[in-house]
Amino acid sequence: MIFERLEQYDYEQVVFCHDKASGLKAIIAIHDTTLGPALGGCRMWPYASEEEAIDDALRLARGMTYKNAAAGLNLGGGKTVVIGDPKTNKSEALFRALGRYVQSLNGRYITAEDVGTSVADMDTIHEETDFVVGLSESFGSSGNPSPMTALGVYRAMKRTAKEAFGSDSLEGKTVSVQGVGNVSYSLCEYLHEEGAHLIVTDINQESIDRAVKAFGAKAVAPDEIYSVQADIFAPCALGGILNDETIPQLKVKAVCGSSNNQLRETEKHADMLAQRGIIYAPDFVVNSGGVINVADELHGYNESRATKKIEEIYEQMDKVFEIANRDNISTAMAADRMAEERIDQMMRVRSTFSINEHSLISRRNK
Repeated sequence: MIFERLEQYDYEQVVFCHDKASGLKAIIAIHDTTLGPALGGCRMWPYASEEEAIDDALRLARGMTYKNAAAGLNLGGGKTVVIGDPKTNKSEALFRALGRYVQSLNGRYITAEDVGTSVADMDTIHEETDFVVGLSESFGSSGNPSPMTALGVYRAMKRTAKEAFGSDSLEGKTVSVQGVGNVSYSLCEYLHEEGAHLIVTDINQESIDRAVKAFGAKAVAPDEIYSVQADIFAPCALGGILNDETIPQLKVKAVCGSSNNQLRETEKHADMLAQRGIIYAPDFVVNSGGVINVADELHGYNESRATKKIEEIYEQMDKVFEIANRDNISTAMAADRMAEERIDQMMRVRSTFSINEHSLISRRNK
């Protein structure tokens, strides 16, 4: 059964990690390493079953392949899921045991922070392996990725605005923002600075109050955010929020936000948005600033270099719209195709035989 699932989307490897002393139960899924080592975060969650954990690891690993490829990174896709409650089951021993499993893969997989894990946890994993990014700044790393993720969302939104309104200026545009967490608060700063009007909601009243005070935002109840009159809707909270119930309520020209897996059913709901004349910015392209930022640590973190690469999300969005128009498909399908075309091209390039000339020269000089 497991091999049938691996064959369906051509996964390369699944590693089951167990350590009795620490209580570690984890799954590392590596989907594709055509472009380079698999990079993807370490998620800790109290899964109801082992099957649910395996499903999540496989789904998330494949998603990282597409995200990294679409972002123009020379990295494949992978993911770790740890079965356990992040509030009660964390320990130094657990993360060090996991670090040894990551190290055993010898660089095929690089881990990072994700839901339920922290920078401090990555520092602990780093005690056992170098194949981890998103470390604390004391290691010369990038620190909190939220502002960089927000920068990418902002750049994607400007290109989406150009597609929807003919200009990438957000001045005077009304943006409805669902969720005002770390990433979306930084996004609101960019939008407010450019002169956009903000409508916000969150399940946390303190987050709403903070945005209202800082940006003069209008606050609405969580279930009202879908039906407000706005130019752009920015989903920055939960996944699956674009569905049969919510899409008919939208009164916007575009959707562009930071949350993952916004479309409950990708093909169906991407088509529903298109039929209503709403331009959708694919989430794994829009929110790729975070992974671009931590990936830069692999070369010795340079903030200006990372920032320049994140700003290129504007051009990546340009390619998405170009493919969608070229092939007459939804932007969601176009983003997948962009990633797949890059992977396929590099697979064919790397299959070409060549002799390492440098090695030959070295031998001649001996």
